[in-house]
Amino acid sequence: MTNATIEKFGFPATLIHEYRHWVILLRPAQPTLGSLVVAAKSDATAFGDLPARAHAELSAVTRDLEHALRGALAFDKINYLMLMMVDPHVHFHVIPRYEGEREWAGVSVTDAGWPGQPVLGQAVTLTAEQVEALSGWLKELWPV
Repeated sequence: MTNATIEKFGFPATLIHEYRHWVILLRPAQPTLGSLVVAAKSDATAFGDLPARAHAELSAVTRDLEHALRGALAFDKINYLMLMMVDPHVHFHVIPRYEGEREWAGVSVTDAGWPGQPVLGQAVTLTAEQVEALSGWLKELWPV
């Protein structure tokens, strides 16, 4: 099951991992390398409207994504942003934070906001080839 928010973030090309209630997507615009979107598969537009099982599953989702991103990037902090202003369905932007720059497969991204708030407007927009390379890399690092 998908919704318009999931599709806007490039599904299925950006899909990293799928859970029963959630999908993990590579964020097509990268304010920091490894930025993701965690999106609920339901049509809910309010976090509190998700079923209890979706909330419970979030524990495994965050554990897995932090494990994969830590292995990929050695981030210093991680920010979870639930903005839902333009894209109405329940989703989080996951922004790994680090001082300086990270690079993989020719994609180099500096954390422009470090150590303050993330600067979403200075994101690197990925090409289709970069989406494929980065999502493949993160899929390989995802816990089984």
